[in-house]
Amino acid sequence: MIRVGMVSPYDYQRPGGVGEHVRHLAEELRRRGHLVKVLAPAAGGERLDVEGLIPLGRPIPFPANGSVARISLSFHLTRRIRSVLAEEAFDVLHIHEPLMPALPITVLRLNQTSAAVGTFHAYARQNLGYYYGRPILRRQFRHLDACIAVSEPARRFVARYFPGDYTVIPNGIDPQRFHPEVPPQAGIRDPRLTTILFLGRLEERKGLSTLLDAYQLLRQVRTDCQLVVIGDGPLRRGYERRVEEEGIPDVRFLGFVPEEEKPAHLTAADIYCAPNTGKESFGVILLEAMASGRPVVATAIDGFRQVLTDGQEGLLVPKGDEGQMARAVSRLLDHPDLRLQMGRQGRATAESYAWPLVADRVLQVYRTALRQRSSQEVQPSVQQAAPGLR
Repeated sequence: MIRVGMVSPYDYQRPGGVGEHVRHLAEELRRRGHLVKVLAPAAGGERLDVEGLIPLGRPIPFPANGSVARISLSFHLTRRIRSVLAEEAFDVLHIHEPLMPALPITVLRLNQTSAAVGTFHAYARQNLGYYYGRPILRRQFRHLDACIAVSEPARRFVARYFPGDYTVIPNGIDPQRFHPEVPPQAGIRDPRLTTILFLGRLEERKGLSTLLDAYQLLRQVRTDCQLVVIGDGPLRRGYERRVEEEGIPDVRFLGFVPEEEKPAHLTAADIYCAPNTGKESFGVILLEAMASGRPVVATAIDGFRQVLTDGQEGLLVPKGDEGQMARAVSRLLDHPDLRLQMGRQGRATAESYAWPLVADRVLQVYRTALRQRSSQEVQPSVQQAAPGLR
């Protein structure tokens, strides 16, 4: 049994890619008999009753990478973190985004005995915090015994600032939860219309404006489709107002849906669209749609090319090109057999990202880190004994 402390910088009560990764990886490791505690900021604090959660810090909204992250910026947690580390005596500290303030980097700084593994999730053109903070952050980065990146783009991005030996291990999904046989969510399908689905936070980088442009082009020449938009965010009112003012037909905004309802919404669609503009290190939502047997039309950004091959599980189009997106969607609308073929291929591809397979690779990194930490502890004792051996 390995005692694992899983550290996340983000509010554990809010949905998000890193939080879901931490949650599912922790569950898979527990199923294998390992002890896993999650250290994360949480809006509910000590009142929360979540298995294995040790809430540390109060999350506040903070602009990050074209979105809003809810992280703790308090550096007054030192005493509490030191107490938790001493009490829990973790074998491995698995720190997600280990150089982010304030919880991850504080845990990394205070750790004395646990093997430290860092997983880097983010991808962007640049990170000013990394750039200007390199002299300080390098010292903390050296405390990591092993490094993981969730994709090749994520690896390239972080290695630009902190060169090192990174193991690329992708995000995982649950192919039993996301499955073509999941009963579709009631009230979405229309027997007269083929359903195009968007699911994501309504902010600029998710690219819904491009999809609305593409859908508007489609509806100028055909009447056999509808667009269903799932998600909430700062741009929702603007999108709804545009649809209303421009009279774009058969567009429905369903708002936020809980994580547990996502599979049923995906199987209620015929085509899944991801018009994202960039800053995605990995296409988890693409994998979830693929596991649900749905063909995907997505922008050809680095993170999406990691999981989808153009012409196999779906179609890739240039970023921000509404004309190409409209043509790709139209092709799938015209060929139901192609949708089925791509859906089957997508399902097969998605199964290779199942959490048990991801956990196997993570555990290999844990063992490497434990050996690395052990060798570091032995080396000083050998050096101290050397004078007496002469």
